[in-house]
Order: sequence, then structure tokens, then C-alpha cells
Amino acid sequence: MRYWKRFEVVVQFRSRFRRGYGAAAFSVRFQLLFGFYLLLCLLKSGTINRLKQHLAGTHKGIKPCPTVPDEVANECKKALLKLQKVKTLQNATLEEMRAVASGNGMGNESGTSPSRPNSHPKARGPIDDYVSAQTSQATLNSKWKKEERKEVCQRIGRFFFSSGIPFNVANDSYYLPMFEGVANYGPSFVPPSMHELRTWILKDEVTNINKMLDGHKKSWKHYGCSIMSDSWTDGRSRCFINFLINSPANTFFLISIDASDSIKSGEMLELHLNKIIDEVREENVVQIITDNGSNFVNAGKRIMETRSHVYWTPCAAHCIDLLLEDIGKLTLHQETLKKAKEAMRFIYGHTWVLDLMRSFTNNHELLRPAVTRFATAYLTLQSIQKQKQALRSMFSSKAWNKSTWAKKHEGVKTRATILFDQNFWPYIAYCVKRVTPLVSVLREVDSEEKSCMGYMYDLMNRAKEKIAINCGSNQIKYGPIWKRIDDRWNNQLHSPLHAAGYYLNPRLRFDERFSNNYEIKQGLFQCMERMLGYEERFKVDVQLDSYGHLRGDFGSQLAMDSKKVRSPTDWWIRFGGSLGLGF
Repeated sequence: MRYWKRFEVVVQFRSRFRRGYGAAAFSVRFQLLFGFYLLLCLLKSGTINRLKQHLAGTHKGIKPCPTVPDEVANECKKALLKLQKVKTLQNATLEEMRAVASGNGMGNESGTSPSRPNSHPKARGPIDDYVSAQTSQATLNSKWKKEERKEVCQRIGRFFFSSGIPFNVANDSYYLPMFEGVANYGPSFVPPSMHELRTWILKDEVTNINKMLDGHKKSWKHYGCSIMSDSWTDGRSRCFINFLINSPANTFFLISIDASDSIKSGEMLELHLNKIIDEVREENVVQIITDNGSNFVNAGKRIMETRSHVYWTPCAAHCIDLLLEDIGKLTLHQETLKKAKEAMRFIYGHTWVLDLMRSFTNNHELLRPAVTRFATAYLTLQSIQKQKQALRSMFSSKAWNKSTWAKKHEGVKTRATILFDQNFWPYIAYCVKRVTPLVSVLREVDSEEKSCMGYMYDLMNRAKEKIAINCGSNQIKYGPIWKRIDDRWNNQLHSPLHAAGYYLNPRLRFDERFSNNYEIKQGLFQCMERMLGYEERFKVDVQLDSYGHLRGDFGSQLAMDSKKVRSPTDWWIRFGGSLGLGF
């Protein structure tokens, strides 16, 4: 879940300059989930390309933006890469024209190149690589090519305008390859007709997608898979559910359905999920993952009753965000978050105040983006804590005291909170210490670098231990936090799959901190009982002895050394062959 709804680039032209001559000022701002705008950065002069370089962090002529979200930086990098590809294509065409204009590759009537007597290769120096011998001709060609490109772009634009095609279609990953293919083919290319598009081209593309799907199906059958659902609402308030299938072969987008009339009904959601399970085949499905809405919870539990081999698991990131919300309702946390939110609304809601704040914090932002709403709130508290001295200096400065904001109600209230509220700063430190470990867990489970199933149990245990340490091992202090963690873990988040994943993760199983308690063993055996028949369960139970006692390949030095660098799946593929697992 993003902390912002959308971002936009605001362009302002200065009246004393003409447009197009570096006179534009650019700023990037975000509309946050709670309504007001966050001004990310301001570029007082330059071009939109320079702003993209700034946000992408390329270090090309401008320093990187220290506060840009990763998603925005990645979008800017993609845009710059597309622009570079276009320039490369243009340069290649220009070089070819230069060669033709200078006579290289242009034969005489007999098909041979004209020769000069006593011709010898001209010695080249280092500067020759950068200076063309046909300067005047290249300049003429460049101007002609620029005009020609302008005409072509106008034709492409007319196609977009007449068909009502959204401009962002030009950002599609297949847009540039389409033109590259046409350019490589040459001027004799005949574009496909409507009939070709709706017949053999469409059929071929469907065939290619099905071939890709067949590769994923082999992985589903071999390793099992997880069905993930992602619900979202479009601009017309229609609700859609995307279904994706995750396996060691990566994630495959299967289908998106319009669930506007059924999203609130657990029975209808169960029907949708059952159709997906049947398409993937029940024997290949390990679990289905949904959010924690009551409709999805009811549908998931009913599926577990009717599908004996399938687990329903709530989204871990959503569960932890709800846990942070629970903690945020504690009196001290609620009061602190409220004061911090009011202060941030005032600072980020007024450009002059925001500029003053940045001048005192050396352009360090107070608002900290995170994967969910409540993680953002607590990370912002942490950032405020780090900038305590800067904020106190700001509201004590001459610049602040002389400003009109110092006399307004919002300014007076915010200044009083920062300078004179005796509880504000101690409460921030109190809240940050108790919640930061959970925010770290949220980052881990939301990461796409590795599956969290085999790590979830250990991550939650380590978070609880860290919270206790931060509270000085005083149960009175960490007890309320632990209670809310246990309530969410025991009643919602925890699944036997987490226990099985913990036990079968070699990185954790053979660590000195491994907890081989009854809860872990019970969860492992529950998974085996649900997913395997008796004969298979008996065989696996015996084979687990070899794993637990490091017999065969499991005990090799290579196995022990690689357990920390390989994923659990890759480790089992490599060393599980000694059990005849058939990977």
C-alpha cells in the first residue's frame, strides 16, 4: 500500500524569459493518502530531462534527490532509458546518412568505388574520434532529419488524437520495440491491416502467451503454487480482482474479473476462488492468499472446509499494518501520532514553512514513505525524532519569528508543540522504540527478493525480542505491545504453513537460535496431514530424520555453507536428491 495516491510535475514559466530557453521551474509533489500535498523537490531552472536525472539518481549533471520514492525513481529511469534508445536509433541513422553524403559505400556506375591515386590511410589522432570530416554536410543532414522526424511525429500524434488513445500508451513497454521493428525492416514495410490484427496476429500472440503459461504450469505441478488475489477500484468505482499465481518459476498474471456486484459477498468470492483453483488444479495449489476483509476471510475458511489440501492465508503485510493500527490506538501512541500529524500538516501544507524546514534539516524530509499507511506514520515519527534539534532551531529562529505564520493560530500551536510540550519528544522516543522492529518485519514481508513464508515465524519472534530489549526487558512496558502482537498472530496471521516453512528452512533449522518446540512440530505435522496421504506422510516423516540429523548430502560442507546464500527452495533442489525427492 502506497503512502501517496499520485504524483505530478508542476511547471511554472518565468514571465521575463521565453519558453524553451531554460526558463522553466519544475517541482514534484505528491497527493498523500490523508489529503494534503507533499512537495518533494524544486528545480528552479533547467529542463524536464534534468528533473528526471535528478529523480532517477543518475549523477549526470545534477545531484540525486535524497527523498524520492523508489517507484518514482524507477519510472524516471525507465523514461530516460527509452529516451536513450530513441537517441541511439537516431544517431545510427544519422551516421548512415553521413557515410552516404561523404561517398562511403556509394559506388560508381560499374558498381565499384571510385579510387584516388596514391591514396593511403590517413593517420588518425584521438580527436578524430569526436570530430566529423563532413561537418557542414552533417549539419545540413541534421537539420533535414530533424524536420523529417517532426513530420513523422505529427503523423503518429494524429493517430493518437483521432483514435482517442491515451497519451500514457507511449510509456508502454511494447511501444518503442514496435517502432524499432519498423525501422529495422526498412521503408518498404507495409503495416498490418485491421483484418491481420484481429486474425493471425492475435492468434499468434495468444499462442505465445499459452506457451509461457505451459512453462508455468509445469512448475505448478512440480513444486506447487500460491494463488494471490489483489482487489482494486478504478476511477468509475468499479471493483476488480486480479488473480496471480506464484511459484518458483515467478509470478504469472492469470485473470482479472469485475467483482463490483460480488465483492461484498463471501459466497460469490468463494465461487470466484473455486473457479481459479479448478483452473490451476487443486492438487497443485498449496495456499490462496487474500486480504483480511471479512468477506475474503469467510470465503477462505469455507474453501479450507471443502478443499482438503488447500490452505487459506491472509496477506502478511496487511496483517502487520492492522497490528500497527492496533498499537496506534493505545492512548499514548494515539496522542503522539495526532500531534505529529497536525505538525506535519502545517509544515507540509505551506510552501514557505516547508522551505524553512528544509533549510534547517539540510533538505532531509520529515515525512517518510513506507509500504503501508501506519508504517508511514511511525517512520515519520522516527524522522521527526532525528530532526529534533533542527525543528527546535527552526521555530526559535529570527526568520520564523518575523514571518506572518508565527502569528497565526496553526503556527503558534505547532511551535508550542515543538518547543514547550514536555511530553512530545519523550513520547515520540517511547513510540519509536516499541514499533520500529515491526516496521522492519513489514519491509521484509513486502519485499519481492524472497518469499517470506519460511521466515515469518522467525521474523515475528525476533521482533518481539527486540521490542522487549528496547523496553529494558520491563514487562510492564512491552506487555501491551506483545499482547496485540499475539492477538493478531494467534487469531489471524499464524498458519501451520509458517511453522512448516520455519522447520524446513535450513538457514533457520540449523541455527543455534532454532526453536524446536511443540508448536513448530505440531504445525509441520498438520501440514503433512492436510496435504499428504498416509503412505506419503509416513515416508516423509522417516526422511525428515535424515534432514534433522544432517545425513547424506544434507551434512556436506557445501550444504552447510550454502544455506545462507541459497533460497530454501534452491537448497532443497540441490541437496534433496539424496532422499529421492525427484527435483
